[in-house]
Amino acid sequence: MTDDRKSPTRRVALGSMSAVAASAFLAACGSRSNATATPSTAAASDSTGAGGTSAAPSTAMSGGASTAAGGGGGGKTAKIGVIAPFNGPLSAVGVGLQYAVALAIKEANAAGTIKGWTLVLDAQSDDGKVPTAQNAATGIAADPDIVAVVGTLNSSTAEVVQPILAKSDIVMISPSNTNPTLTQGASWVTSKKRPFPNYFRVCTTDAIQGPFAAQYVFQTLGIKSAATINDTLTYGKGLTATFQTEFTKLGGKITKATTITPGDTNFSSTVTQVKATQPGLVYYGGQYPEAGPLSKQMGQGGLDIPLMGGDGIFDPLYIKLGGRPKDACTSVGAPIESLASGKSFIAAYKAGNYPQPYGSYGGYAFDAANAIIKALAATLPSAASAKDARAAIVKAVQGISFAGVGGPVAFDQYGDATNKTLTVYTDKGGVWGTTKTGSFSG
Repeated sequence: MTDDRKSPTRRVALGSMSAVAASAFLAACGSRSNATATPSTAAASDSTGAGGTSAAPSTAMSGGASTAAGGGGGGKTAKIGVIAPFNGPLSAVGVGLQYAVALAIKEANAAGTIKGWTLVLDAQSDDGKVPTAQNAATGIAADPDIVAVVGTLNSSTAEVVQPILAKSDIVMISPSNTNPTLTQGASWVTSKKRPFPNYFRVCTTDAIQGPFAAQYVFQTLGIKSAATINDTLTYGKGLTATFQTEFTKLGGKITKATTITPGDTNFSSTVTQVKATQPGLVYYGGQYPEAGPLSKQMGQGGLDIPLMGGDGIFDPLYIKLGGRPKDACTSVGAPIESLASGKSFIAAYKAGNYPQPYGSYGGYAFDAANAIIKALAATLPSAASAKDARAAIVKAVQGISFAGVGGPVAFDQYGDATNKTLTVYTDKGGVWGTTKTGSFSG
């Protein structure tokens, strides 16, 4: 999922904040909802969808040690960091992700999972931007109490965070990075080589997502021609490239391959260029802030064909910003509400009264946090300090295997998720509805 967007890093250790202070911070940062309002909506906005109806910010729960909800396991403290956007157009996703990690930490502390230790959440906003992410990672790496990081949301921010955390042996598990190069190297198509042993992800990659979409378009929809548009960033470029490769392999024709710039709002010239080539569908690589208006302007410009994208547009804001009926997207995993483990997570999240729904990546953030917590349970009790345990934590995560919210959680030799499930969603009356769940066969 997703890419780089441009503010000083905002940091908060939720374990040391009161519930009111934590919710006030998050209200300033932004919100996430599967029925989200505009990107500028405060965290208190009432909404439904993934995660249920939002509670008032004053009921926010911190995930850390000093809260009565957790109790904790002892006198030592270890921090789990989160690096994600809590400001800017992608804050809608980042805030829900953060709360899901807070829930995992709260549950671990309440159960005394890490003997002799209490966990605290330390969240830093990267605003979805590379320089801010770099600053966040540098600050985290310098903190001796940090044992692991959940993040990043964006593939391009991950590229700068990976090497910083690797130097300090800090494990990093992303709930949403999908670009293949992060785990398999720049030459992954011909020669896979893992760049960083500390990096893992619980979602599948665009090496699967793009071809899965191509097969759906060509074989299920019967559309034989498509134009591709991407936002020039790591995620968008990579996703459209893998779609195009598989689509042409199947016999499809790419009528036009073009780009837009993140932050653009007027796509009339792009629509005109694409329309002239008469494609049957537009496949978009990028995120919902641009994709929604692009789809709307396609309709206004007489390009009355579906727009399809990846997990970067799987957000209710895509539809609110201009998505049209028959538009489609893919996202990682099966819908968590369809899984027994997912239903348990949803119930626990609702009971936690978090101010915003967990969003499209909350379940995967919860799984990432629990993979970390299981590794900590095996390593921290015998460690002299959090910093001393870091290398052992990385090794322990590599061998993790458990039933997670989004399905089985385990990692292959590259740090990639062994679960390759994906789901196609379509715009059904103004909401994303499940159309097909499966995996790429090719």
